[in-house]
Formats: sequence, C-alpha cells, structure tokens
Amino acid sequence: MPRITALALLVCAGLSPHAFAEIYQWTDAKGAVHFSDTPPEQGNHQPLDMQPMVTVPMHENLKQADSVSRSRRAVGKMLESEHEDRFSSGDKSAKADSCRKLEQRLKRIQAQLRSGYENDRGNRLREQRRELSRQHSRECILG
Repeated sequence: MPRITALALLVCAGLSPHAFAEIYQWTDAKGAVHFSDTPPEQGNHQPLDMQPMVTVPMHENLKQADSVSRSRRAVGKMLESEHEDRFSSGDKSAKADSCRKLEQRLKRIQAQLRSGYENDRGNRLREQRRELSRQHSRECILG
C-alpha cells in the first residue's frame, strides 16, 4: 500500500509542472516591465511570489444567480399587483411601453460593457446604466 501511495504522488507531481513554475519580472532598457516564466538572458530580474488561485465552483454562481432572478421576479409581481389599480388601461400600456424601452436600452448598454471598451467609454456606459437603472426603478418598479 505505501508503494502505491508513493507512486501516485510521484505521478501527480510529474503531471503538474506548472504548479511549481516561477514567474520573473524585469524592466528593459526602455522602461517597460515584463513578466515571464523564464528569466531573461541579460539584465536584472526578480522572481515573484504568486498566491495560489482561488476558484469558486460554477454551480454555486448559477444557484446564486437563479436565487436573485427568482427574488427579482417575486418583487416585480408584488409591486405590479400593488400598483395595478393606480393606472387606467391607457396609462398602463404607455407605462409598459416606456418600461420595455428602458429595459431594452439597459440590455444594449450591458451588451456593450460585456463586449469590451476603453476606460473613458466604459465609464460613460456605466454612468448611463446607473441613470437608466434609477429611472427604471422609479418609473417601472416603484411606480
């Protein structure tokens, strides 16, 4: 039994060479900082201490997202039924159209944020998303 355990440990150690790889940092003559798993041939370099990666199981993220979605739907239904009697049918359809447009604009901005952007553009998009979210909350959720 000890031989099998020792053999299994050796195989595992041999299969994970990247777990023991070092990362080196150096600055070139132009002042640019470089990172690599092999030290440079010339110049002064220093090894970096890397912290182990933290991983979160994806199923936990999915369960949390489902829980948040269910909560949002429940709150939306409660608020909808609570404010339903405040509006006439014409006002309700206009409000529903306005809310749909706000939601579409929010989705477009979210898609743009996911697709990548420069810092200035990202800041503008996030500001637009915050303002539209506030407006959506005021007009569509809180009534």
